Amino acid sequence: MSEFQDIIAYFEESGLAESIRENDTLFPLIESVHVIAICLVVGSILVLDLRLLGLASIHRPVSRLAGAILPVTWAAFAIAATSGFLLFISNATKYLENGYFVAKICLICAAGVNMLIFHVISARDLPQWEKERRPPLRARLAGAVSILLWIAVVACGRWIGFTMQVL
Repeated sequence: MSEFQDIIAYFEESGLAESIRENDTLFPLIESVHVIAICLVVGSILVLDLRLLGLASIHRPVSRLAGAILPVTWAAFAIAATSGFLLFISNATKYLENGYFVAKICLICAAGVNMLIFHVISARDLPQWEKERRPPLRARLAGAVSILLWIAVVACGRWIGFTMQVL
């Protein structure tokens, strides 16, 4: 555990973290980029999840829709992760003490596991059902779980700002 704390201290005490923490405009600028990127991540994932639920884009094959949307999702996720990391290092110790921050990270991991399970199990026979208006139950469940997880990620992310105890 000491090594983890040393790594956290290294980042938190860096010149970059200090600049983000002390500059009146840098933190809000990075936070704005983070929020816009999260909106793109969640919005693009929502489009695909609604297709998996059979509620939207029902005339488009799932693979075609995913092929069009996932590049945007991954680019936005990279921006969100980078900007989130920059926000985190500005006050890493306090973020790690914040239950909403910890929950947000756990929920993002759970969303990743849900996506992995979908690709390994539900999408293995995608060509057989991707054009159907209503995908099989396992695909609909993956879409529903994904929506719930991402709503929870956004809610926790929003509550971080209200519950941070920064000196």
